Amino acid sequence: MSHTESSAVSLARLSGYLAPVVTLGGILLAIVVSPSFSWSESALSDLGVAASTALLFNGGLVVGGLLGLPYAYALWHDGPGGLGRLTPLSFALAVTAMGLVGVFVSGTPLHFPVALSFYLLVSTTLALDGLARWSAREGRVAALLGVAHLVGWVVWVSGVRFGTGLAVPETVGAVVFATWVLGLSPAGLLSSRVR
Repeated sequence: MSHTESSAVSLARLSGYLAPVVTLGGILLAIVVSPSFSWSESALSDLGVAASTALLFNGGLVVGGLLGLPYAYALWHDGPGGLGRLTPLSFALAVTAMGLVGVFVSGTPLHFPVALSFYLLVSTTLALDGLARWSAREGRVAALLGVAHLVGWVVWVSGVRFGTGLAVPETVGAVVFATWVLGLSPAGLLSSRVR
């Protein structure tokens, strides 16, 4: 690998590592600032509508989505071939959908489709990575998290929940995705290709 290519991969990894930090940071700051947020009654997207929190929440999603896009290159470079080539594509679609949640705020016609796409793409990305890297511990954990994330949503939809709000399963999904990006993914900090 040339020095230029090595630098590009390193920058793509760094950009990817910053994406969940910025996104979760924006979400957490918006929660702290919000006078009305409730874990049991609110959706995270409610933070994107209120004047006091909209910039923090939506800005975190949009900037996080933009920072995440170069990480697809690192995933392509560091990941396995074959089925593993679908992981960066699914990831790029997931972070694009995440950013669009900050553009199409709750109450607009495109909000639900982009939010649903984001969470489905999180599970898809983790499952694809898990299948492609099944022989590696990180791959099996990624697959398990992808399936668990999807099962969590199925359980929530079936009526087992902490109230009427979506904040808890949404936050779990965001943390699962951040954990995969930062640690478990082929370009993550725990990957033998990166260490």
